[in-house]
Amino acid sequence: MSEHGHGHGHGHQHGHGHQHGHGQGHGHGDNADQAEVLDLDAELLADHTAGIIDWLPTANPRHIVDLGAGTGAGTFALLTRFPEAHVTAVDSSVEHLQRLRTQAGERGLADRVHTVVADLDSDWPDLGTPDLIWASASLHHMADPGHALAQLHKTLAPGGLLAVVELAGMPQFLPEHGPDGHDERMPHRGADWGPMLTGAGFTVEGDRTITVHVERSEAVERYARIVLRRQLDPEVLEDALRRDDLALRTERSVWAARR
Repeated sequence: MSEHGHGHGHGHQHGHGHQHGHGQGHGHGDNADQAEVLDLDAELLADHTAGIIDWLPTANPRHIVDLGAGTGAGTFALLTRFPEAHVTAVDSSVEHLQRLRTQAGERGLADRVHTVVADLDSDWPDLGTPDLIWASASLHHMADPGHALAQLHKTLAPGGLLAVVELAGMPQFLPEHGPDGHDERMPHRGADWGPMLTGAGFTVEGDRTITVHVERSEAVERYARIVLRRQLDPEVLEDALRRDDLALRTERSVWAARR
């Protein structure tokens, strides 16, 4: 398997999907922060996302579901890679999907995107029978991932593919600074999804972990400010953001699972 994705590409969805800072209740401004993080994810991880999609063992899906689509990083990467496909983008945030629809319109893709607002922990919408489901940084938010995977297995067309993309822990920005990536609100972050996928009836056809290292840039600095201001005192934060060795460092793990 080709290991693209180790380069220092400029481009970051989250698909880094949507990860950091989800629902962490840090007061007002969080929704705006979250949308900005998702957009930064899309920009800084774009090369890695494109590499992951190229690696997937799927030829020409016509109907794709983007589960936990956020502001659309995965949706637009999938639409680019599969020009015959249309995407159903599912998210619990009306605001994120509105932003996604606006972008789709600006890119001339509105007729290839359908959005569905749903909280998948409570109600499972009718998503048709997609031949590819893309779940980037979304399954670790589920209260009951096993139930979600069983639903996805039923939803997929026979022979269809589920792609699970997760961050292996929180992003790091300074070499000495690794938070351990554990968040008690998200016990499934960093999990090995292989056994859970097999348990839900899938056949895992491949998995890989991609090292992400994006050198300092204005976008990396903005990203670091949002994440690190929750961990550092203001003066320490400003010093950290000026450092030459500031970079985005993380790993993304991917599983390709066949129904």
